[in-house]
Amino acid sequence: MSAEERRESVIRAATTEFARGGYYGTSTEAIAKRVGVSQPYLFRLFPGKKALFLAVVQRCMDDLVQLFEEAGEGLEGEEAHHEIGNAYTRVISERPEQLLMQMQMYVAVAAAEQAGDRELGEAVRSGWMRLWDTVHLPLGAEVEETTTFMAYGMLINCLVAMGFPPDHRVWEGLSPAALTDRGKRKP
Repeated sequence: MSAEERRESVIRAATTEFARGGYYGTSTEAIAKRVGVSQPYLFRLFPGKKALFLAVVQRCMDDLVQLFEEAGEGLEGEEAHHEIGNAYTRVISERPEQLLMQMQMYVAVAAAEQAGDRELGEAVRSGWMRLWDTVHLPLGAEVEETTTFMAYGMLINCLVAMGFPPDHRVWEGLSPAALTDRGKRKP
């Protein structure tokens, strides 16, 4: 395996481990073990745990931006809204580590900023703004529409992370019929 292939396998393994245990609850030893390398080798690829976490954050956000771009390509307004929302719903149901990693990123930022470390926050906020910008134009370049879309996405993240089953009443306001009620655009 080349160094780049090994780096990719470390990022995938780290995504799974960080998604489960968070930044502070995940050891580099667990990541190295999952990928089948030694810790010293891991640190040859990434100078430290924070650098590895930042690489995972970057990958997570890159994957979401690419997903949104592909889903909304050539579409505008309600059609773009539905396609981007549907693509996101599929990805979080098919790859739960994507959702869990997002949630862990937000928790890590809050904890790091409390400790005076702004680097994680800057990376996550930058990625989140890329997501915002990716959906803003296809949704009609209306700040309110983009805000509503992203807010519903975060609500969906929280409800899925809390384990509400698909038939629970908390999802009623997010039903397909609610997607077009009163012209509101909701993922």
